Amino acid sequence: MSNVTNEPRRRSVKAVVRGQATSDGAGVSLVRLFPTTQLEMLDPFLLLDAFSSNDPDDYIAGFPPHPHRGFETVTYLLHGNMRHRDSSGHEGLLRSGGVQWMTAGSGIEHSEMPQQEDGWLSGFQLWLNLPAAQKMQPPRYQEFEPEQIPLEEPGDGTLIRVIAGTTAGGVSGPVTQCATQPLYLDVTLPAGGSLHQPLPVGHNALVYLIEGRLSIDCNELLPGTLAVLGEGDQLEADAREEGARFLLIAARPLHEPVARSGPFVMNSEEELRQAYSDYRAGKFGHIVA
Repeated sequence: MSNVTNEPRRRSVKAVVRGQATSDGAGVSLVRLFPTTQLEMLDPFLLLDAFSSNDPDDYIAGFPPHPHRGFETVTYLLHGNMRHRDSSGHEGLLRSGGVQWMTAGSGIEHSEMPQQEDGWLSGFQLWLNLPAAQKMQPPRYQEFEPEQIPLEEPGDGTLIRVIAGTTAGGVSGPVTQCATQPLYLDVTLPAGGSLHQPLPVGHNALVYLIEGRLSIDCNELLPGTLAVLGEGDQLEADAREEGARFLLIAARPLHEPVARSGPFVMNSEEELRQAYSDYRAGKFGHIVA
């Protein structure tokens, strides 16, 4: 008789990261969850920044023109307005609750500038690696207004904004055609509420607690902490008496060499040198005022 069981294997917390206060762009204050000395990367995730301030001096200078090649950037705004422009002539306004999923591919120069002089600006930027076979594909965008992000409401006060992937309830996000098969959920749980979400075996996964208190496999998270999840095929997360809001992000690792320098992420040092050479030669194009 077989002893094999089909019971879900709950994901535990493998590590907890607090992140480091820093600045980027032209002086935007943010917290870098990784890469840091605590966590270099979590394949295929290369970087995760959180920013939140109602002091214009912390964000008004924004992110002037800069290049990218070889990966994807995901900008998710909780509050505020950010204008995006790039060297191909693409331009758009990212509003509170909106998402921009940019595949930099072979290379693009872009800027991200706040469109407000006061009030809250908060959100996240995530970098996901691209497989070697797709690093030099043409750049493309998947941009979604807040109203285009599906909202799942199970009826117990739980709210799940679905950016990518599919929830346990069968709601799918609008982001498609991603090599790493990502899951990106913004989850709000009421006091005492729970989330039971299947996660593909082998996918790396993380949870970032925005507010409230959250328990995962007897580990209690505080706001501003990032939990790296261990192996398994399901996340079970429970909110405490004040409820909780958190990001759940997962994706398929690539298991490929990573060579990174500033805005470029390739597979070898030679490819990085070529990226810098191409940018200096104007092959990415440049933003025209």
